[in-house]
Amino acid sequence: MIMEHTVKAFEEDITRLRGLVAEMGGLAELSVQESLDAIVNGDEELGNRVIARDKEIDTLEMEIDRLAVRTIALRAPMADDLREVIAALKIAGVVERIGDYAKNIAKRVNRIEGRRRFEPLALIPAMGEIAVEMVHDVLTAYAARDPMLAKEVIARDARVDAFYDSIFRNVVTHMVENPATIGSAAQLLFVARNIERVGDHATNVAEMVHFSATGIYPPDREDHEG
Repeated sequence: MIMEHTVKAFEEDITRLRGLVAEMGGLAELSVQESLDAIVNGDEELGNRVIARDKEIDTLEMEIDRLAVRTIALRAPMADDLREVIAALKIAGVVERIGDYAKNIAKRVNRIEGRRRFEPLALIPAMGEIAVEMVHDVLTAYAARDPMLAKEVIARDARVDAFYDSIFRNVVTHMVENPATIGSAAQLLFVARNIERVGDHATNVAEMVHFSATGIYPPDREDHEG
């Protein structure tokens, strides 16, 4: 009877953990999308909403931390169960960083001048779309415990990196040819770098999802931490 109660209590804790990670991930995904919309459209009000939302994401991470530590202390989970709790704990930390990158982008909204004539800005939406899709799909993979979808997300990171390299070259060329835009160009490079980091961190989550579901990291795993 005690064993049944313990199992039921653990399952409730895991369900709660998964729900919190999903909620936190949904907010982070929304923030990335809205920060990109704000930077492309020069929408300071939207950017400010993204910045304000970061506190909600941080609060959820703290709640996940507390519940994960409490679950380990009270339930003493083993093997697969322990892996599940540790994965939620680690994924929450990475999702919090994704929220930070969205906030960083949102803070640059009013620092790009003459945006209608600033051609490199047009390169951002396509790169951002891939990164947002990676975040969305890796959260879906986590919810479904789907290691194959996690591997697909990891494979997409190379496209984000290629976009970053292309934008970097394009913006540097633009700076040389249009010295008056150097300030805005530097801000745009910062934005592109943050999008690239979102892709890296979605990849980190995908690796953890794969490990949580299968007990092994995906083949040819690279260290995307940072």
